[in-house]
Amino acid sequence: MNSEAISATLSKHPALKASKAKLEAMEPGSYVVHRSWGFGQIKEYDEADQKLVIDFKGKKAHRMDPAFCVGSMDVLSPKHILARKETEPAKVKQLVEDDPVQLVIDTLSAYPNQAASAIELEIVLAQVIGEEKFKKWFSNVKKQLIKDPRVGVPAKKTELYIVRDEPVSAESEIMEEFSNTRSARRRISLAEDLLAASIKEESKASLGTVLNGITEAVRDSNQLDASERLYGAFVRDELAKILGHDASASAPTQAELIKEVRGLTAIAEKIPVHFQSRFLDLVKETHPLEWREIVFALLKTSQGKFTTECINFLMENGQAEELATVLKRWKTEQNLRAPVLLWVIKNRHSKKFSKLLHDLINPRLLGAIFFAIDYEALQSAGTRRIPLAEALSDDTDLISDLLAAADTETARDLGNSLLLNQGFEELTKKSLLARFIKLFPSLQSLVSGEAETKDEQFLVSRESYEKKRIEYEEIVAKRIPENSKAISVAREHGDLKENSEFKMAKQDQGVLMGQKAQLERDLARARITDFSEASTDSISVGTIVDLRDVASGKAVRYSVLGAWDSDPDSHRIAYKTPLGQALMGKKVGEHVKLKIGTAHQEYQIAGITRFIDAK
Repeated sequence: MNSEAISATLSKHPALKASKAKLEAMEPGSYVVHRSWGFGQIKEYDEADQKLVIDFKGKKAHRMDPAFCVGSMDVLSPKHILARKETEPAKVKQLVEDDPVQLVIDTLSAYPNQAASAIELEIVLAQVIGEEKFKKWFSNVKKQLIKDPRVGVPAKKTELYIVRDEPVSAESEIMEEFSNTRSARRRISLAEDLLAASIKEESKASLGTVLNGITEAVRDSNQLDASERLYGAFVRDELAKILGHDASASAPTQAELIKEVRGLTAIAEKIPVHFQSRFLDLVKETHPLEWREIVFALLKTSQGKFTTECINFLMENGQAEELATVLKRWKTEQNLRAPVLLWVIKNRHSKKFSKLLHDLINPRLLGAIFFAIDYEALQSAGTRRIPLAEALSDDTDLISDLLAAADTETARDLGNSLLLNQGFEELTKKSLLARFIKLFPSLQSLVSGEAETKDEQFLVSRESYEKKRIEYEEIVAKRIPENSKAISVAREHGDLKENSEFKMAKQDQGVLMGQKAQLERDLARARITDFSEASTDSISVGTIVDLRDVASGKAVRYSVLGAWDSDPDSHRIAYKTPLGQALMGKKVGEHVKLKIGTAHQEYQIAGITRFIDAK
């Protein structure tokens, strides 16, 4: 933009005077990064239209108002690595392949004070390397950066990568910080960094101080929990090996720290990912007679990558057949927890695990998935995400794979379970149900208007009804008008075919209208109750039930309330949930089998009182 164009823009938008330098930088040929459109290049400024013409990578040239761009677009320095990728592609490619540390230094050099957060740096480098290759590439480069004296590497993602004015060896930096901290946790972390830095021979003389400090922390510190103490012992022993010491001479040993089987599950939940494999080896070494039972118990309650580690460990140690048998038994008993179910569905097409999982992929597994999602929704307060529910929604082939051997009645039962499940939003339920109907067209009745008869009305408390009504009014009176205004404003930003703000606002409009329609249907079907009609003859909506565990005698109390009244923290369950349905109609003295926690338990109905009388 020339001076006349800038003056015209500032005259039209006086509030942009503080951004004059940014407008001046918007010259033809400059590279930019837009908040919505990504990386591009300014081709020209159309004076007649007073618009910048910007060529975004992989898209048509886009015409944009400079005033709008001030808040949504950054103009890159010619030294910026993304600009250099365009102007010096061969040089940047050479850095990527042969000198990645220098590439990182060059990238940081374009930032103020030659420093950028880990998140900023990774976003930019991912565009240079390519999203597919970046994770593996950067994992290797970080190890080199830790060893390079020119770069300061942050301990947390919220901290900064820095190009140092004067090179400092990684060992010196770590040793200095180790001496200055008394935190046992931090000392273990620093000793781990020291191991990653590939200690030079001349540095080993001072390593004894670090080893003594770690040994003392593991032995005496009251700051560490069991998993931290175990990992600290592992780091201690690795340092001892480097110094030529007998690693088994330090107390407590790693074996001593895991000799109590009862504490292994708690330890496994918190150990670092890269230590999980070593932890399982240590379990086998320490408990040679009972390691199989221990690892299966750990698998049952495992999460994330530890689930994969447990399964791989069992497979590698000749337990494939036993593992297949155990997984089938857990499915039958509804003891497959969400993380293991998540692993099963993600690996169902893997050649490595095809024999192991073949007999699991059937309609009954979908029932186990629904039960696990519903249970997790009941146990989690608020709107915490449920990964298993997200996986079921995102994997478009999963339902068809699981229902391949199902008959219509089985599919209908599972469809009804989906409609009653508390782990999905209503719009997601409809999307998933559409996959059922594609396979079994007769299930259309589950969602047709004809099916919504008086028999399908449901009971709700006045309090929960008011919350739904307020949510509806918020959407109708505030969010939809705000969205309409956002659409109107977005129209002014340029060509609608290439206008991301307009597209996002229109997508929001679709979501809001869907929510509005669903709330209208729900509110129309809801029947408000004060629970005064409940009796104590049997469990019904509005009763408090006292249960007694037949095996242990332990007592638990639940309030069975309306369809929108679930509150796990207060032990309130909706009567429409699987747990609520299992209790409905039962009388004092009768027995019921429920899955509360991680296993089936048999309870006796010890007492029934009315919720309204307990207020």
